[in-house]
Amino acid sequence: MIGAIRQEILSGIRAAEQYRKLRDRLRAFEDVTLDELDYEEAATCFNRCRAKGLQGSNTDFLMCAVSLRRKLAILTTDKDFGGFAKILNLELHQVR
Repeated sequence: MIGAIRQEILSGIRAAEQYRKLRDRLRAFEDVTLDELDYEEAATCFNRCRAKGLQGSNTDFLMCAVSLRRKLAILTTDKDFGGFAKILNLELHQVR
C-alpha cells in the first residue's frame, strides 16, 4: 500500500472508534517506499492518459506508476482505472 492510499481510506471517517479500528487493521499492510522514479512515472502516466482524453487525480496516477514499476495489480472498484488500464497496460485485480 502507498501512504496516499492509506490517507485516502482513513480520511473522512467521523467516528473516532471506527477510525482507530480501521487504522489498526490497515497497519497490517506495510507502506511501499516511493522514490523520484515513482513520481516521474506517475507524471508519464498522467501525460499518456491525458493525451487520450482521460483524466485522473495525482493519487490515481501515482498508484498506476507504483503498479507498473513493481508489477503489482491494483485492487479498486473505481471505474476510471479500467480506462487507465487500457492505455497503460495495468493489471487490475478483479473484485469478486
